[in-house]
Amino acid sequence: MTEKNDSLVPYEANSPYEANSGWAQLPDNWGWTEVAAIATDSKDRVFVFNRGDHPIMVFDRDGSFVTSWGEGVFARAHGITIGPDDSVYCTDDLDHTVRKFTPEGRLLMTLGTSGKPSITGATSIDYRTIQLAGLPFHFPTNVALSAEGDIYVSDGYGNARIHKFTSDGRLLFSWGEPGHGLGAFQVPHGIAVDQKGTVFVADRENHRIQLFSPTGQFLDEWKGIARPCQIAFDRIGNLFVAELGYRAGMWPGTSAPSAKATGGRVSVFNAKGELVNRWGGGDNPTAPGDFFAPHDICLDSRGDVYVAEVVMSAGGNRGLVSPDCHSLQKFVRLSVTT
Repeated sequence: MTEKNDSLVPYEANSPYEANSGWAQLPDNWGWTEVAAIATDSKDRVFVFNRGDHPIMVFDRDGSFVTSWGEGVFARAHGITIGPDDSVYCTDDLDHTVRKFTPEGRLLMTLGTSGKPSITGATSIDYRTIQLAGLPFHFPTNVALSAEGDIYVSDGYGNARIHKFTSDGRLLFSWGEPGHGLGAFQVPHGIAVDQKGTVFVADRENHRIQLFSPTGQFLDEWKGIARPCQIAFDRIGNLFVAELGYRAGMWPGTSAPSAKATGGRVSVFNAKGELVNRWGGGDNPTAPGDFFAPHDICLDSRGDVYVAEVVMSAGGNRGLVSPDCHSLQKFVRLSVTT
C-alpha cells in the first residue's frame, strides 16, 4: 500500500510537453459544452466524446475535423474507449448503458438496458445514496479492455462495482461494494488494464487507485491521489492519471482530506507506483497546461497526451471558473518521460 508523493511539479518549470488548448479545429458555429472523454484509434485519429449537439467528433492528430456521429443517441456522454480493432465503446452514464460502435458510428452491441438502472438504492448520481452493490448498471463510468478482449466496466456513481464481460457481452462476474475498505469503492470512475492483465481502478472519492488481478482479487492500493477520474498507460508502462482535484466538482458537505486544496492536475507514475512527472494544480486553471476539472486522459502512438475536462458540470455553470476555460488540451511530447 503506497502513499504517493504529493509534491507539485509546476508545468512551466519541468514538463516534457508543450500545451495546446486550441488544438481542435471545430466547424464554424459548432461547440461541445464540455468534453467528457477522449480516445485515439490505430490511425491516431482523436474521438472527442462531448456533451454538445454532436457527441462524437473525430479529428486528425493535427486537429483537422474529420466527421461527427451519435447525434440524438446518448443521454449523457461519459466515457470512451477504442479497442485494437478500432471499435468504439461509449459509456452513457445517465442511460445506464455501454454501447459498442464501428468507427463510423454503426451500433454493434449494447450492454445494459437503456434507461433502466439496476437496484442499488441510489437515488441520484450522488454515490452517498448507494445502499448496496448491484448488477450492471447504475450510472456506469468507463470501460477497459484486456489483451484477450474481455471488457471491464467501472459502474460508478450509482453502484460500487467492477463488472467483467466476455468480448461478446456475456457477464462473467462482478466485484466491489460501497465503502472505504480494500476492494470497496466510492465512485469507481476510471479503469485501465496493463500489459500483465492487472486491473487498475481509479477509486475517485477514496482518493486512490486500487489494483486487482483479472479475477478481481485485491493486490494493492496507491493512496494520496487527488480524486483520480481516469487512467491510461503509455507504451512502456507508465500510468497517466487525470486527477479532478479538490477545487471542482465537490459533493455538498465534502472537503479535501487535508488542508491543501489541490487543483486539477495530471500525474505520471512508473510501474512501481513512483511519481515521475506531474503538472497542473496551479492557481490559474484557465492557463494552458493547467486544469479546472480533468475527467479523461489518453495517449496516441507518438506519446502525445490529450486531457478532457468537464468544466461546466464541475462548477463552470456556477461561476467557479471562467466560461472560456478549456475543455480539451493536447500536450505534444517534446522528450521521453522516463
